[in-house]
This record gives sequence, structure tokens and C-alpha cells, in this order.
Amino acid sequence: MSDNDDTRHSTEHLGDDFAARLAALEANASADESAAIAALPSGSALLIVRRGPTVGARFLLDTNSTIAGRHPDADIFLDDVTVSRRHAEIVRDGSVFTVTDLDSLNGTYLDGDRTAGGVLKDGSELQIGKYRMTFYPSRHDLPAGA
Repeated sequence: MSDNDDTRHSTEHLGDDFAARLAALEANASADESAAIAALPSGSALLIVRRGPTVGARFLLDTNSTIAGRHPDADIFLDDVTVSRRHAEIVRDGSVFTVTDLDSLNGTYLDGDRTAGGVLKDGSELQIGKYRMTFYPSRHDLPAGA
């Protein structure tokens, strides 16, 4: 191996492109999940846990307000100390879903960025504590050609 040979380094630096490709792989739905997404009525959506204590869990969003948190009465119960009791709220307005952090200790992340709130789009990653979930709206509500 020569001094000019880049293969001598044992550490690989992974850039934004690698992170984007990894996120795309994680966002892909299984055949069973795809069928559940396809069956969603207009005005509803699905969150699927991709990473965290309950990988594969699905949460139906079909009400105007959904609270996610560690409290047993939360609409989306996320049982981990990294999650606040009332961590985030997902609000539906027609077919548009937004997330709002409820002053949680560890924050709410939308597509990798800490946020006070934002719009959930098809394939968005929502992170609450250790839970990383992918957002899938009803296919009836997607813009034509999407």
C-alpha cells in the first residue's frame, strides 16, 4: 500500500448522501404496510415506527387531535423515559397534518431537525424520544402525480 492509497484509512466518513439513502431504505414499507396505507380513507394517515422499542407498530391518525407521549392515557402511548408524558400533538385540518412539540424535555424532530412544529408530508420522519416514525397520509389525499 502506497502513501497515496486512500484504502489505508479504516474510518469512512459518511455524508448527507449516505444519510439520505439510509432514510429512504427505512422509509420503504413492507407489502403488509403498503396494503394498510393503500386502505386508508381520505383524511386519515398512518405513523409506522421504524426505530425504537416497538419497531413495526402502527398508529392510525383519524381524529382532529392526537397526543403522543409517555402518559398511559396518551392517544399514542410511547413507553420510554426519553418521551415526555405529553410530548407532541398531531393536528388534522382536512387532509393536512401538523405536529407541535408540547414543551417536551428532549424535543420533537421532523425530518432530522428539532422543531416546535411543522407540516407532516408523505414519508416525513417524526422522532419522539427514541421512536422514529414514518408518516403516510391517505393515498386519496396526495397531490396528482405524487
